[in-house]
Amino acid sequence: MREQRWWSIAVVGTAAVLASVLAIIAPTAWQLNVGLAAIGVFIAFWFAVGARVPDGSRGAMAVVVVTIAFAGAVTLASPVAAFAQAVAFPLIWTRLNNARRAIIASFALAAAVGVAMFFSAGADLDALASALISEVLSVVFALAFGLWITRIENRSSERQRLIDELRATQHQVAVLSQDAGVTSERERLAREIHDTIAQDLTGLVLLAQRASRELSAGDTAATAEQLAVLEQGARTALAETRALVASTAPADLDTGGIAAALERLGQRYERETDLTVTVHVDATPALTRDLEVVLLRCAQEGLANVRKHAEATEATIVLDGTTLSVTDDGRGFDITADSTGFGLRGMRERLALVGGTLDVTSTPAGTSLTVAL
Repeated sequence: MREQRWWSIAVVGTAAVLASVLAIIAPTAWQLNVGLAAIGVFIAFWFAVGARVPDGSRGAMAVVVVTIAFAGAVTLASPVAAFAQAVAFPLIWTRLNNARRAIIASFALAAAVGVAMFFSAGADLDALASALISEVLSVVFALAFGLWITRIENRSSERQRLIDELRATQHQVAVLSQDAGVTSERERLAREIHDTIAQDLTGLVLLAQRASRELSAGDTAATAEQLAVLEQGARTALAETRALVASTAPADLDTGGIAAALERLGQRYERETDLTVTVHVDATPALTRDLEVVLLRCAQEGLANVRKHAEATEATIVLDGTTLSVTDDGRGFDITADSTGFGLRGMRERLALVGGTLDVTSTPAGTSLTVAL
């Protein structure tokens, strides 16, 4: 719309100048009438049709034909009016949107104006020479300028197409990134739930079963002790659940750091099972809270596997620098066999996020998990 408005201003301005020129220098009354009539018809046609039809349409071709006729008619009134080409040539190139058609129309315009100039200037050799020189120069400049503008417009269209494709691609990337973020968060929650709440609930089930057996045996003292351990385990599970909901670090790390957390973990597993858990923590560098969480979760998963699968009597946790190992004296397992469990896979995924590795060795005399950050 803005482009059509500017074209309307250009057409009206050119028509006003032409009318003024003709009123001053038109040699005869009929030439003045022809020129003014041509201007009036063209102005009426422009606002009725020309300013409304889209570029490149059949209506645009009609606008070009009328423009050529108008330029010829107004030049017939006076050779000076040939400057109407200053608007006619650009109008042809912008309305047609086709270089081949625009070139043909440019030659038609030059021919129409040249013939009109020849007759209005006296129809002699001087008039012919003047018309030829003027129109050859006009068409040469029009073609050069038109082809240059067309090339720029084609490049702009190509750039706009690339920009649209880039925006579409960016939108797709944003959608994929959002989906990847959702998937990553689901995997993180799955690891956290498995390594915390699920392990705690497993421990509670085992404690409840033991308390039930001792109660059936009539050992009320042992039952009371198991109930106390059960209550403590439930509180630990509750604390882990709250930490997970709040997306914060485990509560065990808030007091004493990773070393104290590992000690408490070993003590809790001793209370809940028949395992003897030994914890050794050598000098460790200052670790970020995220790395401490990774080490603690790996230790929890290691002890959980010992409790569920190893049939062991002893387990040892050793933290040396940024290397953590969990060793037991259980029956071992085949590390090459396919596993449907989430434990080891979840540990490897958790470690991969911080650039760590997991090494597992197992024999009939026991299993060792080694985590290296």
